[in-house]
Amino acid sequence: MEKIMDSLKRVLGAAAVGLALFAVQGVSHAGGWTPDGASFEVGMAKDDLYIGRVALQWDWDKKWFQSNGTHLNGYWDLNLGWWHLQDYERKGDSKEVGVIGLTPVFRFEKDNKKGPYIEAGIGISFFSKVYNNSGERMGTSFEFADHIGVGYVFDNKFDLGLRIQHYSNAGISDHNGGENLILIRGAYRW
Repeated sequence: MEKIMDSLKRVLGAAAVGLALFAVQGVSHAGGWTPDGASFEVGMAKDDLYIGRVALQWDWDKKWFQSNGTHLNGYWDLNLGWWHLQDYERKGDSKEVGVIGLTPVFRFEKDNKKGPYIEAGIGISFFSKVYNNSGERMGTSFEFADHIGVGYVFDNKFDLGLRIQHYSNAGISDHNGGENLILIRGAYRW
């Protein structure tokens, strides 16, 4: 089983590097599939849980409720994460878990897409293993992921943000311990 997890870590690492290269180089220009941004997040939870995540974003380019130089917009966030669990099933048993997710995110921002913003999203995620850390068990590999966040987009298009994220299965399984994370996010939109 350990060999499978090592292989999965390598695959997830290679996929993360591939996603980042795809985003930075803008490989595909056909059919509007080229991402509008890429991000990297690091975070933690109270239960000796540490995560890293890379993501690509596709901007919706909407200006709903436009008023006073602000509007509501949104984007799709396709993310790939690595979770390091310190107490998987038993205290002291560490485990690596891969997570892939897709989230529609709504963002209230300035019309020029620079300066401060607030955002929120609810999406879906799939875990490589059923989450069970420090007595918190989610029961399924399928989980909902919702977040609220604040941030600032600088003149050079670098986006620095802070998110509070919650994962749970919304009661579709008997076990729904859930997990809450604090994430620092750096992104670049081109």
